[in-house]
Amino acid sequence: MRIASVVGARPQFIKAAAVSRVLRARPGVEEVLVHTGQHYDEEMSDVFFEDLEIPRPDHYLGIGSRAHGTQTGRMLEAIERVILDEKPDRVLIYGDTNSTLARALAAVKLRIPIGHVEAGSRSFNRYMPEEINRVLADHASDLLFAPTNAAVENLPREGIAGDGVHLVGGVRCGFLLRSQGRSAEPCSGATGP
Repeated sequence: MRIASVVGARPQFIKAAAVSRVLRARPGVEEVLVHTGQHYDEEMSDVFFEDLEIPRPDHYLGIGSRAHGTQTGRMLEAIERVILDEKPDRVLIYGDTNSTLARALAAVKLRIPIGHVEAGSRSFNRYMPEEINRVLADHASDLLFAPTNAAVENLPREGIAGDGVHLVGGVRCGFLLRSQGRSAEPCSGATGP
């Protein structure tokens, strides 16, 4: 199975560090890592890839900072090209940034199944761009990896239910505890992302 993991911002780098290790250790799974460049300078991007030992991206899109519509549109166009070239079996998305929304739109329009890490998280403030991004990403996804019981409970209220919803716990929390040599058990879903 070929999975395109798309990241663009600091919180996504941390989650991708944990998930990428698991994916790359599984026989028969090939990960293609795509970095949109939403966070692009050394302190907001490079340092995370180095310190967390994340593989260098297979594709760096270099989108950078822009107004929401411009940034999301440029990401959508660039991600679509990568998906068409790489032909993944699934696209894996993280969080609630413009990178999240762009990759969800690109994948769903190309009919590539989507897994959303941090699904169901809600602020219930529709004035926040991140809230719109996370809600739309969840509705485009067929696999929803929720960090908490509350996140799982939010999804059926929006008409999202079924076998695709999974309580997985907080990826960042688990990564932090494992990096300290501790059990990730406290991150099993009772805590936040």
